[in-house]
Amino acid sequence: MPESDRNPARGRVGVMLPRDLPVRDVLPFARRAEELGFDQMWVVEDLGWRGGLAQAGPALASTTRITVGIGIMPAGARNVCFAAMELATLAQLYPGRLIAGIGHGMPDWMHQAGAWPASPLTLIREYTTALRLLIRGEPGPADGRYVRCEGVVLTETPDIVPPVILGVRGPKSQAVAGEVADGLLLAEPAAPVYISSSLQHMNGAPHTSSPEVVTYDAAAVDDDEDTALARVRDGLTAIGEPAWAAHIDPLPFAAQFREHRAACADARTFARTMPADWVRQLSIAGTPAQAREAIRARHAAGATSVVLTPTGPDPLASLDSLARALDPRP
Repeated sequence: MPESDRNPARGRVGVMLPRDLPVRDVLPFARRAEELGFDQMWVVEDLGWRGGLAQAGPALASTTRITVGIGIMPAGARNVCFAAMELATLAQLYPGRLIAGIGHGMPDWMHQAGAWPASPLTLIREYTTALRLLIRGEPGPADGRYVRCEGVVLTETPDIVPPVILGVRGPKSQAVAGEVADGLLLAEPAAPVYISSSLQHMNGAPHTSSPEVVTYDAAAVDDDEDTALARVRDGLTAIGEPAWAAHIDPLPFAAQFREHRAACADARTFARTMPADWVRQLSIAGTPAQAREAIRARHAAGATSVVLTPTGPDPLASLDSLARALDPRP
């Protein structure tokens, strides 16, 4: 039988592989992240860019220790049986080094791809339930509205089952994560108050007592705080749009935040003119000591892994600067 539901390690720090990184730099970035001491590297699967599984395999093969997370694979994009086979194979080859993130996908992208369901909640509930069973070598559940895999059994299953976490924003979707998944992935910005409120939604129907809680945040580190804050603003241009409302609602300045976005002609102006205190709360930016404190605040709020998204023109150089925020390893 596979090892089941391992308890997540606390206090992990990861880094995001930028989706627009030149292909020649993808594997050097993964190796450098491991050399610098990051615990995890996360890859994204945004429509029109690179595939999540296709990035995860070579990243795992080119490193020896670092955990690779896929955040996220849209539930509507793949048949669950074949997704389970892919993930189980990676988990067999690289035991204990994989985390699988599943989500709805961005509605505009999924509509464009013809893969947005009439009931996203039903799909993600059925999909996650089936995926976790299949990876463990158990028979697929009874056919549902969207997912049909009754009786399917994988013959090749990993000794260490990778956590399956949901990258979702809304309270109903986060409650589903509590019911059927191994944890939650919170996209940027993941301020501590947003982490706490999300865990309250998830804990309404707890599936596991020790969930993985992975957070993303735009990040910049420099000896001069103002330089870091200026650099990270480019990573905050999208967060004033309606799709990010769930991230902003718990903040004490939510109303002023929306007024500021409404007063700005475009997203770039919005981010460039945002008060510095908001930038500090909505990113991990500043001196190495300030960045370490921001990471600790997210861990204290319930994050098990805090993932830093590099900002600036040179991701490899940014990676080295972000590593200065890591606590020294024993």
